[in-house]
Amino acid sequence: MRLAKPGGHAVLFILVTILIDTIGFGIIIPVWPKLMVEITHLSLGEAARYGGYLGLLFASMQFIFSPIIGNLSDQLGRRSVLLFSLAGLGIDFIIMGLAPNFTWLVIGRSISGMFSATFPTASAYIADITPPEKRAASFGYIGGVFGLGFIIGPGLGGIIADLAAHPPEVLGATIGHVLQLAGTRAPFFAAACLSLLNVLYGIFVLPESLPPERRRPFKFLRANPLGALLHIRKYPAVAWMSVAVFFFYVAHNVNPAIWTYYVLEKFQWTSTQMGLGLMATGFAISLVSGLLTGPAVKLLGETRAIYLGLAGATLGFLMYAFATKGWMIFVAIPVGAIMGIAGPAIRGIMSENVPANEQGELQGALGMLMSLTFIFTPVLYTQTFALFTIDPRVPHFPGAPFILAALATIVSGFIVKIAIHTPREIKKVAL
Repeated sequence: MRLAKPGGHAVLFILVTILIDTIGFGIIIPVWPKLMVEITHLSLGEAARYGGYLGLLFASMQFIFSPIIGNLSDQLGRRSVLLFSLAGLGIDFIIMGLAPNFTWLVIGRSISGMFSATFPTASAYIADITPPEKRAASFGYIGGVFGLGFIIGPGLGGIIADLAAHPPEVLGATIGHVLQLAGTRAPFFAAACLSLLNVLYGIFVLPESLPPERRRPFKFLRANPLGALLHIRKYPAVAWMSVAVFFFYVAHNVNPAIWTYYVLEKFQWTSTQMGLGLMATGFAISLVSGLLTGPAVKLLGETRAIYLGLAGATLGFLMYAFATKGWMIFVAIPVGAIMGIAGPAIRGIMSENVPANEQGELQGALGMLMSLTFIFTPVLYTQTFALFTIDPRVPHFPGAPFILAALATIVSGFIVKIAIHTPREIKKVAL
């Protein structure tokens, strides 16, 4: 069997996979509100409620299927699971692009949640081909392209949507006509093309990273969300670190949940200003995760790198919460982006403390925790925002959600300290 080696096309393919997943998610953001109005035949405000239900469905499906896909990759190998997931994601974008009604969008978002759980398998692939001492840096590269995808995706989606609405003559009559027929759905078809082209690329260049002797049988009790967490308990340090990851994601999710509402309420930012802010945020996170994680871990060690990332995140959230001028947000962005060091360093420590044939299961469990937080954090933060901006019984303080995020980050830091001082034991064979 041809096995992957560090570097070369294999690592590039994994990074491209994460980038395409993220772009595919971000590319539909600019047209999603219009699509919801078009599908439901309701006002924007009423259609937004249905969009929220689809977001809940998407996160729930990721929550359920992340450990399943992670465990399948431990049995079948990473390559086949990755390519199958990418193909399913591409087909799903086509389904959503052609969806005639809300029911078909429900089907599409369900499938999308299932197949977009490629992040755990991609992380396990990186763990397979990377020495333990370099895994934090490699996971940092994943975080870097994740942030890059959120820079490219929304901008690309907006450009495609504008071209579909008003195709320039330079594209020619045929292409212009096709774009006009696609209309609001054009970004979905673009995302489908990206995913399916990546499948073709992977068929020719992606080798397998997990040899047969390091695989283990698929067990449903370990492949469901509860089973994955219960299995992690046999590694106490990893179990504690999983709790730290949970609070880390709770804090991390404040930006996608409330950031645009906050700057609009407090500073009356225009769409252009918000777009620049989101681009700056994505760029800063990409830069920190992709370029600074490795040097930070090498200089400080994984534990101190985690504390540095959590400290930067806490300070950044507090700067958001108490900002009095719009320009202060752009000062807070690079400070908060230091959080990008913590996540890869945490994953690096955790991956060092489980056997090689359980890396997929570990990454699946982490993906499940991330999906779990995406289920409830939008409600947590938007309700907090509403309470402190609408309710006359409480002080007007739009930054309250960022205070909650700062508290969650501090809790994560305390739990990391417990995990670091917990005895570690790795079983060499775990079937």
